Amino acid sequence: MKIGQTSVVYFVSRIFASLFGFIATIYFARLLGAEPLGIYNLVIGVVSWLAIAGKIGISGAITKRVSEGEEREQYATAGITLIAVLFIILLTSLLLFRPYVNDYLGHPATGYVVLILFVTLSWSIVTSLLTGLHLVHLEGVLSPIKIGGQSLLQIGAVAAGLGVAGLFIGHIAGLVLVTALGGMYAFSRFKKIQLPQKYHYRSLFNYAKFAWLGNLESRMFNYTDVVVLGFFVPSALIGIYSIAWNIAMFLILFSGSISTTLFPEMSKQSVNEDSQSIANLLEDALSYAGLLLIPGLIGGLILGERILRIYGDEFTQGTAVLGILIISALVRAYQKQLLNTLNAIDRPDLSFRANALFVVVNLSLNVALIYLYGWIGAAVATVLSVAVSLVVAHCYLKSLVEYTIPYAEIANQWFAAIIMGVIVYAGLQFENTHTVLGHNAATVVLLVGVGASVYFATLLVISSQFRTTVNRNVPFDIPLAHN
Repeated sequence: MKIGQTSVVYFVSRIFASLFGFIATIYFARLLGAEPLGIYNLVIGVVSWLAIAGKIGISGAITKRVSEGEEREQYATAGITLIAVLFIILLTSLLLFRPYVNDYLGHPATGYVVLILFVTLSWSIVTSLLTGLHLVHLEGVLSPIKIGGQSLLQIGAVAAGLGVAGLFIGHIAGLVLVTALGGMYAFSRFKKIQLPQKYHYRSLFNYAKFAWLGNLESRMFNYTDVVVLGFFVPSALIGIYSIAWNIAMFLILFSGSISTTLFPEMSKQSVNEDSQSIANLLEDALSYAGLLLIPGLIGGLILGERILRIYGDEFTQGTAVLGILIISALVRAYQKQLLNTLNAIDRPDLSFRANALFVVVNLSLNVALIYLYGWIGAAVATVLSVAVSLVVAHCYLKSLVEYTIPYAEIANQWFAAIIMGVIVYAGLQFENTHTVLGHNAATVVLLVGVGASVYFATLLVISSQFRTTVNRNVPFDIPLAHN
């Protein structure tokens, strides 16, 4: 399968998964309100932090070593063993400090934390193996199964009156389902389970000692603000912030699909010492990292209040936060491609330094700005810290790989997005004045659909590179996609 097609399969799968999640979240928001969602997201944030300690970069090391193609079985077994030992240590700690954990969460949820942590670590092993085996598209296919299973079970449990406990139960069950399915497929690709030697553990450790901070950086980008907000604001505001964050993260799905797909290919080329191929892959990644985020930012600024109103009137408080979070997602999209390349070319030490800077800046700014400005401060802290990391990662990578930033293609995307924005804004003003539809959700869906059509049609007209990419990867004929 072509890399572009693999990215599209992975992305489309994630889109369907996210749509399941959106529908379920709207249901929970309207039925339960913001506070239970705040508790749920705080628990998920805590688990994500604990998962860093449960992997300390080992899952990334598994992906790297398995993708190299040599002694895959031994590396897989060694990695699973190490993660199992770390989970036992975390389990013991959580049980010892259970009262304090419950106090922080504002809910007796330590037992759920343990269960979610276990299935999260198990799922991380499976995804690491699938990515290392160049089966990224299969991991993507499992995403809608995971989210769909979680959403259906959560809806059923909440409807049965289980409240926030239903959210936890559905989350766990969905992860168990996809872990079992993905695990069966991944392990079927191995010839047989082989016991690792000391050097297998040593090789994983040598990569993981730098890669663990990448996991920390990723979790900090996703959850530092939520976890720190837990000390300063009510659960209801955390729930609203989390909704805004989820919308921003929806827009970064395509960028994430690119980096996930390209990692094993770059890793393979790095073993072959083909720096030109790596540069070409990176330039392609940078060309399309903002493909959805750039129009998403403009569309979010115009339609943000109406989008949040779908979840309930109380969620419209997060309109300003949503715009800032989409900016952070856009910067993150480019930063992630650079860090992904550093790791793929076996320079996790440089990625470690960029990530370390992000960790320090992000944590410091979150504490300071949340204390001073509340949740607006949390969003601004995320933008500033990821921007600093982007600049540092670029400087490191530029010294190793001769690549060119595709300014022209990025400019084309901005131009098409501005044209889209003018039309969407005009449509919104017309609806506000004449009330043709008179239904908020219908208005949002219509304007998003019109905006997306205008954006991609304009981009096909003005960008020869985009036309070429579409022709190469779409299996059917698109009239505007001819050079």
